[in-house]
Amino acid sequence: MNNVFDPEIWAKVPFHFWSVVLFGFGCMVGSFLNVCIHRLPLDQSVVSPPSHCPHCKYSIPWYLNVPLFTWLWLGGKCANCKAKISVRYFIIELLTGVAFLACWLQFGEASPLVALVWCTVLAGFIVGTATDFEHLIIPDQITLGGIGVGVMMSLFVPEIHNTASRFEAMKDSFIGLALGGGLLYAVVRGGKLIFGRQQIDIPKGSKIIFGEEALYLPDRVIPYEDVFYRSSDTITLHSDRLELADRCYWNANIEVSLLAGKLRVNDEDLDPEKEPYMSLQADTIDLPREAMGLGDVKLMAAIGAFTGWAGVLFTLTISSVLGAAVGLTLRQQRLAYVPYISAAAVIWIFFGKDLVTLWLGGS
Repeated sequence: MNNVFDPEIWAKVPFHFWSVVLFGFGCMVGSFLNVCIHRLPLDQSVVSPPSHCPHCKYSIPWYLNVPLFTWLWLGGKCANCKAKISVRYFIIELLTGVAFLACWLQFGEASPLVALVWCTVLAGFIVGTATDFEHLIIPDQITLGGIGVGVMMSLFVPEIHNTASRFEAMKDSFIGLALGGGLLYAVVRGGKLIFGRQQIDIPKGSKIIFGEEALYLPDRVIPYEDVFYRSSDTITLHSDRLELADRCYWNANIEVSLLAGKLRVNDEDLDPEKEPYMSLQADTIDLPREAMGLGDVKLMAAIGAFTGWAGVLFTLTISSVLGAAVGLTLRQQRLAYVPYISAAAVIWIFFGKDLVTLWLGGS
């Protein structure tokens, strides 16, 4: 039994045996990522309750929770109520398996630990991209958690920074973290000054809800931290019906304005800290306009913690090009930016060293 842990024995295992293992393991991780994508934006636990059908709440047994095969076998339907299960679940499992396999093929032969680190990073990108597409937010568990994991991995696996020195890796990580977060934060603040305000049309009869942490519109959730940067930033709208936790307002033209620390309803000043809930109907809402949200800033800081300053500069440049090209093509005012940051960072992770060598060789 002692020989089971002998490195020489494991070294004799064929490389592509581990390729198959990493793909299968990635698909299993993808199943968990689907849970994260569904629950994190709703502030729900990703551990409890166990996996269940979102329609009938049927608790899914292990034998009906096999990645890829279960979705295909059941035809994308719940085994209990036959409600449709989004193809997104299958795509995320397959994508995560392919991502883990790609990391292993690219980095596994030189360093299995480096391959596993980049598997972790790509898993975070998958969750961030999916939640940004669906909700235009990226959970702090991915961004702030990514910053902490990036610094820790730089200490324990310095090879991700192409060095064997822990000191050099940590220095590169902290510089990348500060540069990534700092540069994008400057863009956010500059965008607030340049773009000013925006007016959003609301479908007739839809509710606008002001929660404790975010503004809930019919088609999106906007964290207050993405709106209130300056003390003068104000949300304004007009409504004919307003509901607070303990009272209602009925009027043909209720004027509402919310800024940091102050809520005004017509001529009445209220304390927003004492009003945890406010619901109303309006045709339009006037918001401070921003270039991007703080979630993008925190994600860029996390990427810097893993890739260093060079990865930050490359990711910012390429993601700007990708985002601008898609934005101009689709003519969208509000764009989910995380997918383009993630795509640019993935290019750097897999081809950054070759791109630098090509650049230096061609100069």
